[in-house]
Amino acid sequence: MPPFTRHLMAYCLSEAAAKASRLLVVVAVARCMDAQAIGLAAAAIAAGDIVKALTENGVGQRIISAPDDMLDATCRTARRLFTAWCLGLFALQVGAGALIWAVTGNPALFGLILVLAGEYLFMPAGLVQAALAMRAGKLRETAAIAGGQVVAANLMSAALAFAFPNPLALVLPRLATAPIWLLAMRRLHPWTPRQDVAPAPIRPFLRYGAAVLGVEIVRALRLQADKLVIGALLGAEALGLYFMAFNAGLGLATSFSQAVSVALFPHLCAAPDRASALRHALKLSVGVIAPLVALQAALAPLYVPILFGAGWQDISGVVSLLCLAAIPGVIWSNAAQWLRAHDQPHVEFAVSLALTLALVANTAIAARHGLETIALGYLVLATLIQVGAALPALAPAFRSPLAKVA
Repeated sequence: MPPFTRHLMAYCLSEAAAKASRLLVVVAVARCMDAQAIGLAAAAIAAGDIVKALTENGVGQRIISAPDDMLDATCRTARRLFTAWCLGLFALQVGAGALIWAVTGNPALFGLILVLAGEYLFMPAGLVQAALAMRAGKLRETAAIAGGQVVAANLMSAALAFAFPNPLALVLPRLATAPIWLLAMRRLHPWTPRQDVAPAPIRPFLRYGAAVLGVEIVRALRLQADKLVIGALLGAEALGLYFMAFNAGLGLATSFSQAVSVALFPHLCAAPDRASALRHALKLSVGVIAPLVALQAALAPLYVPILFGAGWQDISGVVSLLCLAAIPGVIWSNAAQWLRAHDQPHVEFAVSLALTLALVANTAIAARHGLETIALGYLVLATLIQVGAALPALAPAFRSPLAKVA
């Protein structure tokens, strides 16, 4: 089995385990908490995830792609950047939570955001090791660690939701399981900075990382801003309904796209023939996801009321539409990693920004017509923009199948 196939399968299995356990959480909260409580937790998670996107700053990818003779120097600079960055994000999220408290007068929402911020205190000590493990080809192991943390958090959330039906049940496990990831990653690939090696210059990190950071910010906004808009325009109850539909539908798209992204970038960096590697990855990923998505969308009217209860039957149409967004999302994910591997993350940033602005506008305009109209607009815009942008980005890899692309 080719290395990329093994790595993609590992991350897909990790994501599948995470989504299966997440489904257990969704079932638990659907049966134990009302839509307004779910909406409160969803607002906190959305705000936290937008800030968390700032951790994807391209520093880890600089480690993965660094020449061997610059690796130690790159890692020393990366460690300093990770530490300063994560501490800054902790302060930023606490400040954002305080501002939300002042504006909304809701101390419970501030408390939820504060709990989520604690995760940043554990991250700096393991991020260099995570990047080095991926560089060394330990993608199955990193997938298992990341998936294990998510599964543990989801199982804890489900148990807390049944025993203590409160929005805190959805956020506290994220903090409680952060040490699991840290300890496992440090054991997977031990690393100690070499004091006899001078740190690498920061400028290349900033040049590459600025575009990557922009991409991740707008990606988080794309996935979370619609929830904030729905909450503001339609209230917490509607947000709770959309949150449930989003996790049951588009959750598959985001999970598989993330698996493709994580596995494909190091594969492209190491491949002697990047064009051939990309063609194989695209055919494999689309060939896997398209039948699964079609089946999931078709069966949504059957499994939604069974899993969540009869009261949630009305969101099955929303779930079906959001499921189908997985296909253009995976196509664009392949194109985006191709652009990053060829030092063009600024192109990915421009496309991601355009998509995010379009989807937020769709949510605001379609909100008065209901959640299903929002979901339909989401699917149409995601398909037109992502596939339309992917075609010219992928063209070099398909134009000359026998040629190597540098």
